[in-house]
Amino acid sequence: MSTGVPTLKGPAYPAARKVAGRVEARFARLAEAALAAAKRNLAPVPDAATVEAVIDAAFWASLRREEGYAPKISLAYLPPEQADPSLKFARPLPLTATALARLAPAVERPGIHLGVWRCGEGGEFCVWGTTRAIPRLCFVLEVVEPGLLVVKYRRGRDPSKFANVVVLHGEEVKVVDEGGASQPDCPGMVTSLLGFGTASAQSDHVDVLVQLAVSMRAHARGGTLLVVPAGSDAWRESILWNAAYTLEPAFPELREVLARCEAEGDDPEWQETLRRAVEAVAGLTAVDGAAVLNDRSELLAFGAKIVQSRSGSEVERVIVTEPVAGSEPAVVDPAELGGTRHLSAAQFTQDQRDTIALVASQDGRFTVFAWSPCENMVHAHRVETLLL
Repeated sequence: MSTGVPTLKGPAYPAARKVAGRVEARFARLAEAALAAAKRNLAPVPDAATVEAVIDAAFWASLRREEGYAPKISLAYLPPEQADPSLKFARPLPLTATALARLAPAVERPGIHLGVWRCGEGGEFCVWGTTRAIPRLCFVLEVVEPGLLVVKYRRGRDPSKFANVVVLHGEEVKVVDEGGASQPDCPGMVTSLLGFGTASAQSDHVDVLVQLAVSMRAHARGGTLLVVPAGSDAWRESILWNAAYTLEPAFPELREVLARCEAEGDDPEWQETLRRAVEAVAGLTAVDGAAVLNDRSELLAFGAKIVQSRSGSEVERVIVTEPVAGSEPAVVDPAELGGTRHLSAAQFTQDQRDTIALVASQDGRFTVFAWSPCENMVHAHRVETLLL
């Protein structure tokens, strides 16, 4: 089978070549670490030519229309024998924008990937079929919307868990910083989003916050979720009482579903039950005010109005970071972060320093606020790049 660089059809997408080498190197490091940890059944590491070809074809496909609809597709780089079960075409299709756009209506549902590999005597890239099952560390390229692509990989046992590597939006390229999780005061959910999950007792809780963040961003109405310590009422000093939608007793559905999911393992039925429970809580964040969840995943209130604590001081500055290579921390006035949601979340985490606040904007931005003892101020983590 040929290993030469295939001839790309049509104009090249410059960003594809710009990031190809970095993506190849990232996947090589991931594979090396996985092998050292005795992981098996790993996906093949894509070379730079593969990365460039897949990104290029997907980008031009994203700009096409099929019966008036923009393509939403996911491409996975793996041979057919690593995808079981799979739907295999009798005749593989060429990896071209035209072929991808025509296939898009059949594969736009979440969890369906078009399999890409080299085919035939010439070793040209082709689409060999579709699959829902891909191996660990599989290179995936997702078309989110016209001109917006995300390079990611499957991590862990759960086939729905991915970590982002690169986000490309037209000429803009954002490479996720591998060292972002090692920064001081990095919240556990940000670490999980970066792909560095822990085996600690809190790993399930961290995962559910990630799922809540994704769901909050998806409903596109904007919202705030406050995560507070169980067994403490100190956070109530920063809420205007009586809150319109206070729950007595605390609503335990999400906690109970998480416990069942842990007991049942990867059972699809409980995974679906968890998805519905997450969406129910995330939907409440769209109500004016904030939803409040304790760190046992019990819902305490929603529609809560945040106020400055009587014993606290007005938040005056916030350090902002984004886990993107080349970005630098910035200390800003909290008013520069956005509207009332962002300002009130920054105030809440300054007054209640053992809490975190998740804020989704209607424009797709997503910020995690937490108190930073190292910086002695609120730390705003911009994480929308990790949620695509």
